[in-house]
Amino acid sequence: MAAPPDVELSSALSLELLPTDPLLLILSFLDYRDLMSCCCLNRRLNQLSSHDPLWKRHCKKYWLISEEEKSRRNQGWKAIFISTYCDLGRYIHYYATLKKAWDDLENYLGQWCPRMISSLKESVREEDLDAVEAQIRCKLPDDYRCSFRIHNGQKLVVPGLMGSMSLSNHYRSEDLLDIDTAAGGFQQRLGLKQCLPLTFCIHTGLSQYMALESVEGRNKYEIFYQCPDQMARNPSAIVMFITGTSYLEWFTSYVNKVVTGGYPIIRDQIFRYVHDKDCVATTEDITVSVSTSFLPELSSVHPPHYFFTYRIRIEMSKDALPEKACQLDSRYWKITNAKGDVEEVQGPGVVGEFPIISPGKVYEYTSCTTFPTTSGYMEGYYTFHCLYYKDRFFNVTIPRFHMVCPTFKVSTA
Repeated sequence: MAAPPDVELSSALSLELLPTDPLLLILSFLDYRDLMSCCCLNRRLNQLSSHDPLWKRHCKKYWLISEEEKSRRNQGWKAIFISTYCDLGRYIHYYATLKKAWDDLENYLGQWCPRMISSLKESVREEDLDAVEAQIRCKLPDDYRCSFRIHNGQKLVVPGLMGSMSLSNHYRSEDLLDIDTAAGGFQQRLGLKQCLPLTFCIHTGLSQYMALESVEGRNKYEIFYQCPDQMARNPSAIVMFITGTSYLEWFTSYVNKVVTGGYPIIRDQIFRYVHDKDCVATTEDITVSVSTSFLPELSSVHPPHYFFTYRIRIEMSKDALPEKACQLDSRYWKITNAKGDVEEVQGPGVVGEFPIISPGKVYEYTSCTTFPTTSGYMEGYYTFHCLYYKDRFFNVTIPRFHMVCPTFKVSTA
Protein backbone atom coordinates (compact mmCIF):
# COMPACT_ATOMS: atom_id res chain seq x y z
CA MET A 1 0.00 0.00 0.00
CA ALA A 2 1.44 3.37 -0.99
CA ALA A 3 2.57 5.72 1.77
CA PRO A 4 0.59 8.90 2.26
CA PRO A 5 2.14 11.74 0.32
CA ASP A 6 2.67 13.79 3.47
CA VAL A 7 5.16 11.17 4.97
CA GLU A 8 8.84 12.04 4.47
CA LEU A 9 10.50 8.68 3.43
CA SER A 10 14.00 10.12 3.01
CA SER A 11 14.47 11.04 6.64
CA ALA A 12 17.99 10.08 7.72
CA LEU A 13 18.24 7.44 10.41
CA SER A 14 20.36 8.83 13.22
CA LEU A 15 23.20 6.68 14.61
CA GLU A 16 21.99 7.67 18.06
CA LEU A 17 18.72 5.84 17.42
CA LEU A 18 20.32 2.51 16.45
CA PRO A 19 20.25 -0.18 19.17
CA THR A 20 23.48 -0.80 21.05
CA ASP A 21 23.77 -4.58 20.84
CA PRO A 22 23.82 -4.91 17.01
CA LEU A 23 26.38 -2.10 16.82
CA LEU A 24 28.64 -3.81 19.38
CA LEU A 25 28.34 -7.03 17.42
CA ILE A 26 29.46 -5.25 14.24
CA LEU A 27 32.35 -3.59 16.07
CA SER A 28 33.48 -6.96 17.45
CA PHE A 29 34.50 -7.99 13.91
CA LEU A 30 36.79 -4.98 13.40
CA ASP A 31 40.55 -5.09 13.69
CA TYR A 32 42.24 -2.90 16.30
CA ARG A 33 43.09 -0.17 13.75
CA ASP A 34 39.50 0.18 12.55
CA LEU A 35 38.22 0.02 16.10
CA MET A 36 40.56 2.84 17.07
CA SER A 37 39.42 4.86 14.04
CA CYS A 38 35.81 4.51 15.17
CA CYS A 39 36.78 6.27 18.39
CA CYS A 40 37.47 9.40 16.37
CA LEU A 41 34.30 9.54 14.24
CA ASN A 42 31.65 10.75 16.65
CA ARG A 43 30.59 10.64 20.26
CA ARG A 44 28.37 7.55 19.97
CA LEU A 45 30.96 5.45 18.16
CA ASN A 46 33.59 6.62 20.61
CA GLN A 47 31.49 5.33 23.49
CA LEU A 48 30.77 2.02 21.76
CA SER A 49 34.38 1.47 20.63
CA SER A 50 35.54 1.99 24.18
CA HIS A 51 33.39 -0.92 25.36
CA ASP A 52 36.05 -2.88 27.23
CA PRO A 53 35.11 -6.46 26.17
CA LEU A 54 35.74 -5.47 22.53
CA TRP A 55 39.46 -5.18 23.31
CA LYS A 56 39.80 -8.56 24.98
CA ARG A 57 40.14 -10.38 21.66
CA HIS A 58 42.90 -8.04 20.49
CA CYS A 59 44.82 -8.33 23.76
CA LYS A 60 44.77 -12.10 23.48
CA LYS A 61 45.51 -12.20 19.75
CA TYR A 62 48.39 -9.73 19.59
CA TRP A 63 49.85 -9.67 23.11
CA LEU A 64 48.79 -13.08 24.52
CA ILE A 65 47.37 -11.37 27.61
CA SER A 66 45.57 -13.85 29.88
CA GLU A 67 42.77 -13.24 32.35
CA GLU A 68 45.26 -13.78 35.17
CA GLU A 69 47.62 -11.12 33.83
CA LYS A 70 44.73 -8.70 33.38
CA SER A 71 43.78 -9.19 37.03
CA ARG A 72 47.38 -8.69 38.08
CA ARG A 73 47.66 -5.43 36.11
CA ASN A 74 44.33 -4.24 37.48
CA GLN A 75 43.50 -2.51 34.16
CA GLY A 76 40.79 -2.79 31.54
CA TRP A 77 41.34 -4.58 28.25
CA LYS A 78 41.50 -1.36 26.23
CA ALA A 79 43.99 0.24 28.61
CA ILE A 80 46.17 -2.88 28.48
CA PHE A 81 46.06 -2.98 24.69
CA ILE A 82 47.01 0.69 24.34
CA SER A 83 49.81 0.61 26.93
CA THR A 84 51.29 -2.54 25.38
CA TYR A 85 50.97 -1.06 21.91
CA CYS A 86 52.84 2.06 23.03
CA ASP A 87 55.74 -0.19 24.10
CA LEU A 88 55.70 -2.96 21.48
CA GLY A 89 53.54 -1.59 18.66
CA ARG A 90 56.22 -1.89 15.97
CA TYR A 91 56.34 -5.65 16.64
CA ILE A 92 52.60 -6.31 16.54
CA HIS A 93 52.94 -8.71 13.59
CA TYR A 94 55.68 -10.76 15.29
CA TYR A 95 55.13 -10.54 19.02
CA ALA A 96 52.45 -13.21 19.53
CA THR A 97 54.30 -15.78 17.41
CA LEU A 98 57.64 -15.19 19.12
CA LYS A 99 56.16 -14.94 22.63
CA LYS A 100 54.37 -18.25 22.17
CA ALA A 101 57.59 -19.85 20.88
CA TRP A 102 59.53 -18.60 23.92
CA ASP A 103 56.78 -19.70 26.32
CA ASP A 104 56.59 -23.15 24.74
CA LEU A 105 60.37 -23.48 24.86
CA GLU A 106 60.59 -22.45 28.51
CA ASN A 107 57.85 -24.89 29.49
CA TYR A 108 59.62 -27.69 27.65
CA LEU A 109 63.02 -26.86 29.11
CA GLY A 110 61.53 -26.69 32.58
CA GLN A 111 60.47 -30.32 32.18
CA TRP A 112 63.41 -31.80 30.27
CA CYS A 113 66.43 -29.47 30.56
CA PRO A 114 65.84 -27.48 33.77
CA ARG A 115 69.39 -26.21 34.21
CA MET A 116 69.20 -24.49 30.83
CA ILE A 117 66.43 -22.19 32.12
CA SER A 118 68.85 -20.35 34.41
CA SER A 119 71.03 -19.41 31.43
CA LEU A 120 68.26 -17.36 29.75
CA LYS A 121 68.60 -13.59 30.08
CA GLU A 122 65.84 -11.09 30.75
CA SER A 123 64.52 -8.84 27.99
CA VAL A 124 66.30 -5.71 26.78
CA ARG A 125 64.85 -2.23 26.39
CA GLU A 126 64.05 -0.53 23.13
CA GLU A 127 66.83 1.98 23.68
CA ASP A 128 69.35 -0.87 24.10
CA LEU A 129 68.49 -2.17 20.64
CA ASP A 130 68.67 1.36 19.21
CA ALA A 131 72.15 1.73 20.75
CA VAL A 132 73.30 -1.50 19.06
CA GLU A 133 72.04 -0.25 15.69
CA ALA A 134 74.01 2.96 16.21
CA GLN A 135 77.08 0.95 17.19
CA ILE A 136 77.09 -1.34 14.14
CA ARG A 137 75.58 1.30 11.82
CA CYS A 138 73.06 -1.17 10.47
CA LYS A 139 69.36 -1.76 11.03
CA LEU A 140 68.25 -4.87 12.90
CA PRO A 141 65.15 -6.66 11.54
CA ASP A 142 62.01 -6.20 13.64
CA ASP A 143 61.49 -9.92 14.26
CA TYR A 144 65.01 -10.15 15.73
CA ARG A 145 64.44 -7.06 17.87
CA CYS A 146 61.09 -8.41 19.03
CA SER A 147 62.64 -11.67 20.22
CA PHE A 148 65.16 -9.76 22.34
CA ARG A 149 62.36 -7.73 23.88
CA ILE A 150 61.22 -11.09 25.29
CA HIS A 151 64.58 -12.75 26.09
CA ASN A 152 68.07 -11.36 25.59
CA GLY A 153 69.54 -14.66 24.41
CA GLN A 154 71.48 -16.63 26.99
CA LYS A 155 74.72 -16.61 28.95
CA LEU A 156 77.79 -18.21 27.35
CA VAL A 157 77.40 -21.58 29.02
CA VAL A 158 77.18 -25.25 28.19
CA PRO A 159 74.78 -26.66 27.14
CA GLY A 160 73.67 -24.17 24.52
CA LEU A 161 70.04 -23.37 23.84
CA MET A 162 70.40 -23.89 20.09
CA GLY A 163 71.43 -27.53 20.29
CA SER A 164 74.41 -29.83 20.77
CA MET A 165 76.24 -32.53 18.85
CA SER A 166 78.77 -35.01 20.22
CA LEU A 167 81.07 -37.57 18.64
CA SER A 168 84.00 -39.45 20.16
CA ASN A 169 86.45 -36.62 19.52
CA HIS A 170 84.17 -33.70 18.64
CA TYR A 171 81.67 -31.65 20.63
CA ARG A 172 79.49 -28.71 19.62
CA SER A 173 76.96 -26.78 21.68
CA GLU A 174 75.54 -23.49 20.37
CA ASP A 175 74.50 -20.62 22.63
CA LEU A 176 71.96 -18.03 21.49
CA LEU A 177 73.99 -14.83 21.84
CA ASP A 178 72.77 -11.85 23.85
CA ILE A 179 72.55 -8.57 21.96
CA ASP A 180 75.82 -7.06 23.25
CA THR A 181 77.89 -10.17 22.48
CA ALA A 182 76.31 -10.38 19.03
CA ALA A 183 77.12 -6.71 18.37
CA GLY A 184 80.71 -7.34 19.45
CA GLY A 185 80.99 -10.08 16.82
CA PHE A 186 79.42 -8.00 14.01
CA GLN A 187 81.48 -8.55 10.86
CA GLN A 188 82.61 -6.02 8.29
CA ARG A 189 85.47 -8.06 6.83
CA LEU A 190 85.39 -9.33 3.27
CA GLY A 191 83.38 -12.51 2.97
CA LEU A 192 81.20 -11.78 6.00
CA LYS A 193 80.42 -8.14 5.40
CA GLN A 194 77.48 -6.81 7.45
CA CYS A 195 76.85 -10.17 9.10
CA LEU A 196 75.69 -10.48 12.71
CA PRO A 197 76.37 -13.69 14.70
CA LEU A 198 73.27 -15.27 16.23
CA THR A 199 74.90 -18.27 17.88
CA PHE A 200 78.33 -19.29 19.13
CA CYS A 201 79.97 -22.55 20.17
CA ILE A 202 82.68 -22.15 22.80
CA HIS A 203 84.36 -25.42 21.77
CA THR A 204 84.51 -25.05 17.98
CA GLY A 205 84.14 -21.29 17.42
CA LEU A 206 81.24 -22.07 15.08
CA SER A 207 78.53 -19.43 14.61
CA GLN A 208 75.34 -19.01 12.66
CA TYR A 209 75.25 -15.56 11.05
CA MET A 210 72.42 -13.35 9.84
CA ALA A 211 73.03 -11.10 6.83
CA LEU A 212 71.80 -7.60 7.59
CA GLU A 213 72.19 -6.50 3.96
CA SER A 214 72.06 -8.17 0.54
CA VAL A 215 75.77 -8.26 -0.21
CA GLU A 216 78.35 -10.84 -1.34
CA GLY A 217 75.68 -13.15 -2.77
CA ARG A 218 73.50 -13.28 0.34
CA ASN A 219 69.85 -12.34 0.68
CA LYS A 220 68.93 -9.81 3.33
CA TYR A 221 68.21 -11.50 6.71
CA GLU A 222 69.36 -14.90 5.44
CA ILE A 223 70.89 -17.09 8.18
CA PHE A 224 73.79 -19.44 7.55
CA TYR A 225 76.84 -21.34 8.80
CA GLN A 226 80.04 -20.11 7.20
CA CYS A 227 82.63 -22.54 5.89
CA PRO A 228 86.00 -21.56 4.34
CA ASP A 229 86.57 -22.39 0.70
CA GLN A 230 89.78 -24.40 1.04
CA MET A 231 90.58 -24.33 -2.68
CA ALA A 232 90.20 -20.59 -3.20
CA ARG A 233 93.24 -18.34 -3.33
CA ASN A 234 91.34 -15.57 -1.62
CA PRO A 235 91.15 -16.29 2.15
CA SER A 236 87.88 -14.33 2.38
CA ALA A 237 86.09 -16.77 0.05
CA ILE A 238 83.52 -18.71 2.05
CA VAL A 239 80.66 -21.12 1.49
CA MET A 240 77.37 -20.52 3.30
CA PHE A 241 75.17 -23.41 4.45
CA ILE A 242 71.70 -21.81 4.64
CA THR A 243 69.71 -22.51 7.83
CA GLY A 244 66.94 -19.89 7.62
CA THR A 245 65.42 -17.14 5.48
CA SER A 246 64.48 -14.85 8.39
CA TYR A 247 64.92 -14.76 12.15
CA LEU A 248 61.24 -15.52 12.75
CA GLU A 249 61.28 -18.60 10.53
CA TRP A 250 64.68 -19.76 11.84
CA PHE A 251 63.83 -19.46 15.54
CA THR A 252 60.22 -20.70 15.51
CA SER A 253 60.99 -23.71 13.31
CA TYR A 254 63.79 -24.72 15.69
CA VAL A 255 61.56 -24.30 18.75
CA ASN A 256 58.78 -26.30 17.10
CA LYS A 257 61.24 -29.12 16.42
CA VAL A 258 62.34 -29.09 20.06
CA VAL A 259 58.97 -28.92 21.81
CA THR A 260 57.36 -31.57 19.58
CA GLY A 261 60.11 -34.04 20.44
CA GLY A 262 61.79 -33.81 17.04
CA TYR A 263 65.21 -33.59 18.71
CA PRO A 264 66.24 -36.09 21.40
CA ILE A 265 67.19 -34.94 24.90
CA ILE A 266 70.46 -36.59 25.95
CA ARG A 267 72.21 -35.77 29.24
CA ASP A 268 70.05 -32.68 29.77
CA GLN A 269 70.94 -31.31 26.32
CA ILE A 270 69.08 -30.84 23.04
CA PHE A 271 70.78 -32.93 20.35
CA ARG A 272 70.08 -31.91 16.78
CA TYR A 273 69.45 -35.31 15.28
CA VAL A 274 66.59 -35.41 12.78
CA HIS A 275 64.50 -38.57 12.75
CA ASP A 276 62.53 -39.67 9.70
CA LYS A 277 59.42 -41.48 10.98
CA ASP A 278 59.50 -43.76 7.94
CA CYS A 279 63.07 -44.78 8.71
CA VAL A 280 62.17 -47.70 10.97
CA ALA A 281 62.52 -51.44 10.36
CA THR A 282 61.36 -54.33 12.52
CA THR A 283 62.78 -57.85 12.27
CA GLU A 284 61.03 -60.35 14.51
CA ASP A 285 61.02 -58.58 17.93
CA ILE A 286 63.83 -56.09 17.20
CA THR A 287 63.19 -52.60 15.86
CA VAL A 288 65.92 -50.41 14.38
CA SER A 289 65.38 -46.66 13.85
CA VAL A 290 67.81 -44.01 12.65
CA SER A 291 68.21 -40.23 13.00
CA THR A 292 70.84 -38.13 11.23
CA SER A 293 72.58 -34.77 11.34
CA PHE A 294 74.81 -32.71 9.06
CA LEU A 295 77.93 -31.15 10.60
CA PRO A 296 78.94 -27.96 8.74
CA GLU A 297 82.02 -27.40 10.91
CA LEU A 298 83.56 -30.65 9.62
CA SER A 299 82.40 -30.28 6.01
CA SER A 300 83.79 -28.63 2.91
CA VAL A 301 82.35 -27.77 -0.50
CA HIS A 302 85.71 -27.16 -2.16
CA PRO A 303 87.05 -29.85 -1.99
CA PRO A 304 83.75 -31.79 -1.70
CA HIS A 305 83.61 -33.44 1.72
CA TYR A 306 80.22 -33.62 3.42
CA PHE A 307 80.23 -34.90 6.99
CA PHE A 308 77.19 -36.58 8.55
CA THR A 309 76.57 -38.29 11.84
CA TYR A 310 73.83 -40.79 12.56
CA ARG A 311 72.30 -42.17 15.73
CA ILE A 312 70.89 -45.69 15.73
CA ARG A 313 68.40 -47.07 18.23
CA ILE A 314 68.03 -50.86 18.59
CA GLU A 315 65.13 -51.98 20.73
CA MET A 316 63.59 -55.35 21.58
CA SER A 317 59.86 -55.46 22.24
CA LYS A 318 58.95 -55.71 25.91
CA ASP A 319 56.47 -58.44 24.94
CA ALA A 320 59.19 -60.69 23.51
CA LEU A 321 59.88 -63.99 25.26
CA PRO A 322 62.96 -64.07 27.56
CA GLU A 323 64.60 -66.70 25.36
CA LYS A 324 64.66 -64.14 22.52
CA ALA A 325 67.58 -62.33 24.22
CA CYS A 326 70.49 -62.04 21.79
CA GLN A 327 73.86 -60.41 21.18
CA LEU A 328 75.03 -58.36 18.21
CA ASP A 329 78.01 -59.96 16.45
CA SER A 330 78.65 -57.94 13.29
CA ARG A 331 77.36 -55.25 10.95
CA TYR A 332 77.09 -54.88 7.20
CA TRP A 333 76.70 -51.52 5.43
CA LYS A 334 75.94 -50.61 1.86
CA ILE A 335 76.77 -46.92 1.34
CA THR A 336 75.66 -45.16 -1.85
CA ASN A 337 76.47 -41.56 -2.82
CA ALA A 338 74.52 -39.28 -5.16
CA LYS A 339 76.56 -40.47 -8.17
CA GLY A 340 75.52 -44.06 -7.54
CA ASP A 341 78.97 -45.13 -6.33
CA VAL A 342 78.63 -47.94 -3.79
CA GLU A 343 80.88 -48.85 -0.88
CA GLU A 344 80.36 -51.97 1.24
CA VAL A 345 81.60 -52.25 4.81
CA GLN A 346 81.50 -55.30 7.06
CA GLY A 347 83.01 -55.74 10.49
CA PRO A 348 82.59 -57.00 14.04
CA GLY A 349 80.23 -55.29 16.50
CA VAL A 350 79.31 -51.61 16.44
CA VAL A 351 81.66 -48.83 17.63
CA GLY A 352 83.78 -51.50 19.31
CA GLU A 353 80.89 -52.98 21.30
CA PHE A 354 78.84 -56.18 21.15
CA PRO A 355 75.61 -55.18 22.87
CA ILE A 356 73.16 -57.67 24.37
CA ILE A 357 69.49 -57.02 23.61
CA SER A 358 66.71 -58.48 25.78
CA PRO A 359 62.95 -57.83 26.06
CA GLY A 360 62.22 -54.14 26.74
CA LYS A 361 65.88 -53.13 26.46
CA VAL A 362 67.26 -50.37 24.21
CA TYR A 363 70.76 -49.87 22.85
CA GLU A 364 71.77 -46.61 21.12
CA TYR A 365 75.01 -45.53 19.53
CA THR A 366 76.33 -42.82 17.23
CA SER A 367 78.69 -43.02 14.31
CA CYS A 368 79.54 -40.94 11.26
CA THR A 369 80.26 -41.03 7.56
CA THR A 370 81.35 -38.68 4.79
CA PHE A 371 80.26 -38.30 1.19
CA PRO A 372 82.00 -36.67 -1.79
CA THR A 373 78.51 -35.64 -2.92
CA THR A 374 75.89 -33.44 -1.24
CA SER A 375 73.71 -36.44 -0.46
CA GLY A 376 73.76 -40.19 -0.07
CA TYR A 377 72.15 -43.04 1.77
CA MET A 378 73.05 -46.06 3.87
CA GLU A 379 71.35 -49.39 4.55
CA GLY A 380 72.37 -52.79 5.80
CA TYR A 381 71.87 -55.33 8.56
CA TYR A 382 73.19 -56.54 11.90
CA THR A 383 73.94 -60.18 12.60
CA PHE A 384 72.84 -61.44 16.02
CA HIS A 385 73.14 -64.79 17.79
CA CYS A 386 70.67 -66.07 20.38
CA LEU A 387 71.90 -66.41 23.95
CA TYR A 388 69.70 -69.41 24.68
CA TYR A 389 70.23 -71.15 21.32
CA LYS A 390 73.83 -70.28 20.62
CA ASP A 391 73.89 -71.97 17.24
CA ARG A 392 71.08 -69.74 15.95
CA PHE A 393 72.14 -66.65 13.98
CA PHE A 394 69.86 -64.17 12.26
CA ASN A 395 70.06 -60.80 10.47
CA VAL A 396 68.22 -57.65 11.56
CA THR A 397 67.47 -55.07 8.86
CA ILE A 398 68.84 -51.53 9.12
CA PRO A 399 66.37 -49.32 7.20
CA ARG A 400 67.67 -47.16 4.38
CA PHE A 401 68.30 -43.65 5.63
CA HIS A 402 69.18 -40.61 3.55
CA MET A 403 71.55 -37.78 4.41
CA VAL A 404 71.28 -34.46 2.56
CA CYS A 405 73.48 -31.38 2.85
CA PRO A 406 71.58 -28.10 3.40
CA THR A 407 71.32 -25.61 0.56
CA PHE A 408 74.56 -23.68 0.22
CA LYS A 409 75.89 -20.62 -1.58
CA VAL A 410 79.38 -19.50 -2.46
CA SER A 411 80.21 -15.96 -1.39
CA THR A 412 80.79 -13.49 -4.23
CA ALA A 413 83.23 -11.47 -2.13
